[in-house]
Amino acid sequence: MPLLDIKNLTLEIDTALGWVKALDKINLSIDSKEVRALVGESGSGKSLIVKSIVGALPDRWRVTADRMNWKGRDLLSMSDTQRRNITRNEMSVVLQNPTTTLDPSATLGEQIGESIPDSMLDKGWFWQRRAQRHTIAMQQLHKVGIRNHELCLSSYPHQLPDDVCQKFAIAMALVSDPKLLIADNPTMGMETTTKIQVLRLLAKLNKTRGLSILFVSHDLLAISAMADTMTVLYCGQTVESGRMSQIKRRPLHPYTQALLDSAPSFRRDLPPKAALSCLEGTIPTLQHLPIGCRLGPRCPRAQKDCVKMPAVRRIHDHHYACHFPLHRDKP
Repeated sequence: MPLLDIKNLTLEIDTALGWVKALDKINLSIDSKEVRALVGESGSGKSLIVKSIVGALPDRWRVTADRMNWKGRDLLSMSDTQRRNITRNEMSVVLQNPTTTLDPSATLGEQIGESIPDSMLDKGWFWQRRAQRHTIAMQQLHKVGIRNHELCLSSYPHQLPDDVCQKFAIAMALVSDPKLLIADNPTMGMETTTKIQVLRLLAKLNKTRGLSILFVSHDLLAISAMADTMTVLYCGQTVESGRMSQIKRRPLHPYTQALLDSAPSFRRDLPPKAALSCLEGTIPTLQHLPIGCRLGPRCPRAQKDCVKMPAVRRIHDHHYACHFPLHRDKP
């Protein structure tokens, strides 16, 4: 049984022009010890999926799903308290903008201290438990590359650079020893050396502790080095998912191929100073979604049948939604 199992997740947002589907029948599953990448250009709905999983959406938005389970328990039928307990103890989240997610009115030491569960502390007087929390926080900060822990713990979020706040957010997410880490673009704004350090830490935790990771990022090179499986989103829909090695070698959806072609690291035959490949046009707005396949107006393989919504097809553990997939003579 997978840790997280989502089938046909739909999110509707109330706008001035009526209700629009920001997410449309999203399918996603994460097994124990799995690293799954969630990729797609800005506006494709990656962060909305993360917020839907942890229940961080406004009450006026409609969230429905055929199945949205955590260890077999339905997340949508849980109370807010039950969802918070799961997020606190079993599922941790690192959002992409730490300056807005961290509490500006509390020091970082106070915030990470609240994230340490009581089960990690030995019995004793309150000052002894306070010292234990400080030691655990210090060790966790060192693991993510923050050496000056005293300055960090005594500072407020606005007093530190964004990359330090991002590393602190990762440390705070890992301090409770979760089963699943949802990392929404966790290395954004970091220099290369720091980025490599954080990625190695996450890979080590996956191997040694069996930590499952949902890795949301634009960095295809980092994703390919870490992830076992990959799910590709476009305009709020799942267009392709499967093993990372298989998708890199033989993508079936034109959008997945366009993503891989846009990354120079995956194109060894690219001559120096050559123009990068890209799809023409931009991702459509939610108020003006195309009929049928949402990639249709930008797709180089679009035909008349693309005005109909493509069904999800499967080849072993490789899923795709396209009328005219790549590398196949027949749809």
